[in-house]
Formats: sequence, structure tokens, C-alpha cells
Amino acid sequence: MKRIFLVAAACFTFQVGFAQDMDKIVPKSYVDNLIKTLASDDMQGRKPYTPGIDKAAKFIENEFKTIGLKPLAGEKNFRQTFNLVQIKPVSAKVTLNGKNIENEHILSLGLNAEKVNFNLASGSPVVVFDPEKPFMNQYRSYARGGKKQLVLVPTKFTEDFKRLKSTPYRSGSFFEKDMENPVGTFFILTDEKEATSYEVSSVNTASKMGDLFNVAGMIPGKSKPKEYVLFSAHYDHLGIGKAVEQDSIFNGADDDASGTTAMIALAKYYKALNNNERTLIFVGFTAEESGGYGSKYFSQQLNPEEIIAMFNIEMIGKDSKFGVNTAYITGFEKSNFGQILQKNLEGTEFKFHPDPYPSQNLFYRSDNATLAALGVPAHTISTVQIDADKLYHTVKDEYSSLDTDNIYSTIKGIAKSAISIIKGIDTPSRVPKLQN
Repeated sequence: MKRIFLVAAACFTFQVGFAQDMDKIVPKSYVDNLIKTLASDDMQGRKPYTPGIDKAAKFIENEFKTIGLKPLAGEKNFRQTFNLVQIKPVSAKVTLNGKNIENEHILSLGLNAEKVNFNLASGSPVVVFDPEKPFMNQYRSYARGGKKQLVLVPTKFTEDFKRLKSTPYRSGSFFEKDMENPVGTFFILTDEKEATSYEVSSVNTASKMGDLFNVAGMIPGKSKPKEYVLFSAHYDHLGIGKAVEQDSIFNGADDDASGTTAMIALAKYYKALNNNERTLIFVGFTAEESGGYGSKYFSQQLNPEEIIAMFNIEMIGKDSKFGVNTAYITGFEKSNFGQILQKNLEGTEFKFHPDPYPSQNLFYRSDNATLAALGVPAHTISTVQIDADKLYHTVKDEYSSLDTDNIYSTIKGIAKSAISIIKGIDTPSRVPKLQN
């Protein structure tokens, strides 16, 4: 009985000490100031290629500098700058089984170069829609792109095909180096059931876009500097749009100023502790809302095998469906990341749960997705009730709508749950790599 009492007393002492430690290093007033600033009208909704996102980036950079973070290896400052190239189709010619295909029966997607040419001899796949299966389900599976392919669509789906053909073309955006490996998917409306021969030739325009920039800093590890633990959030949002009740700014307070606030607060906390054996990287991703380009670029700059874990933080501004002092982890079953975090929180009031919205596919809808596909234990921590949040992607997602106590308690929960990982004691199992 005495031993049980001593263990309980020790746990209580640790919890109180931890809470006091966090309150002293990262007071709630500091957290409130971060999110008020990032979600203010002054930031103009933080849309890429606008003065607002540049202002937000400067604010994060200044916080990193004040905290004492260092730029990533090879970078001169906290900005990780990159460019995208926008591709628009000009013309496409397709011959199938010796016949020319009319232009209105050709739909191209996923083009990434000024010329995309291939034929049967190139070994590019030819797939045929199943006339008995729903059109859109099949279309979505092939429209993901990333390869050269020809897709034959039976004329049974003529109306569906015409509807997509009449939809304004959404220009694809790619990293410049991607143009070295041209790809494109070509949907052909036809009753041909196979391709004994075919030839695809397309001409497209390429336009360089302006600078995009992640904001990233690090705390070098003491004994395991080549093992990286990432803390991330996206700091971009939707900018300025159509006014609703005279408000046209999409402030993105919960999405994702709340997560960006947590990322900065954790940087401040761990820098003060100064006890990380592994290198900690803190990054605000850009362009999550427009295709996840920031995290895609970032993932290409590091060896994924050296990334031990990724804590991606997305929308923590309100209670989760599990109640106060709780959050959920996407892809919980894909590694033991969540189990490690739960273990570290034993005896505290905070708890992590598996993602309660599996049908929403949240694991592959945030900035953790690119690294998770490469096998990294990269998970998103969130509290948003995604099936019921009426403020999501509206001008009403403002600071006044947030539960700042929830944000603060979630930051505390993450801070304690990560301790054994950043100290090199625990190493999460790898996520199964996503096959192309």
C-alpha cells in the first residue's frame, strides 16, 4: 500500500512540476498573442503569393529568431524558398488503333511538361473503364496522375465525360525538376475495348510562378543529430474572398493558425528545456490549401529514413468529440506512434485517441501525407470535429470562435507525450510505404 502511495505521489509531483514548467516557459498569454496575430485581419487570410502570407512568414521567422532556433542545414535563413511551374494544355493529338480521335473526345489531366508524348512501344499503361461501375469512382482513381497513361472511357459515359470536358481546366502546378520526367493522363471517349496501337502527342505552355516559402528552424540534437523529429503545421489559408456580412477575410484561426501557434510554442518550450538528444525541426508549411506543395518540397530535402517521427498539428481550436483534454491522431493504426504518446501521458489528465473519422481519410489530407507515404511515422494531431464544424473554410473561422484553453491544453499534451521520442528513448515503428 505504501509503495502504491509513493508511486501515485511521484506521478502527481511530476504532473504538477510539468504543468508549472510549461506555464513558466510558455505562458498562456504568449500562446494567445501568437494566434491572435496569425489570425488577425492584418494577415489578409495568409494566401500564397499575397502580402499577407509574407507578413505571416516574417512573424514566424522573428519568433524563431527570438527563441534561438537555427536555420536548417544548407539554408541561410529560416525561409525554405521554392518555385512552381504552371502547365496549361494547348493541343493534343491521339490516334487509337489507326484512327484519329476527335478533340472533343480527349480529356487530358496531370500534365507536367511542355511536351508529353508516348505510345504503345513506350510501355505506358492502357486502362479501360468498367461500364458496370460508377463513372466518378473510376475517374478519381485514374485522375491522380503521376504517370503517362491512356484511359479508355466507354460511350455509355458520354454525358459524364462531356460534363468534365466542359469544366474549366485547372492548371497543374509542378516543381521545375518534375518537368524532366513528363507525365500526363489522357481520357479517351471510345467504344474500343483495347489498344493494339496508339500515339499521344501534346503541346502545353509552362509559366513560372512566384516564390513560395516554408518557414523552418531547428534545435540540433546532442547525441543523435542525424535523427530528426518534426513538429509542423501549415500557416497558409484561403486569403480574401466573397464577403459574408461585410467580412471577406478567411482568417483561418483554427485552420491552421491554431496548429502553427502550437508548433511555435513547442519550439520555445523544447529550446528552453535543452535536453533533446535528437534534432528537432519546426516548420510552417505553405500551400497546404492549394495542393500540399510546401510539405512535398520539404520532404524532398531530407532523407526520409532519418526522420524518426512527425507531429503534424492541424486544427486544435475546439474540443474534440472525446471532450476536454483530448485529441486524436490520424493513422493511429499505421504505427505505434500513438501508443508511445499515450504511454507518456499515463497518469495525466490528457489523452490521445485514434481518429474517429476514418471515412474522411484525414491521414492523407494534411501535410503529414507525403512523408507518411515514404514510410515515416508521420501523423496529424487534431481536435476538430470535422463532420460538424460549420466554420471550416468560412470567413467565420476567427479568433473569437476558438477555445484557447483547448489549444493550450493540447500543446501541453503534445509537449509531454513527445518527451521519450525527442530524448531518443522511443522510436516509433515505420508506416507502410504507399505504393504508386
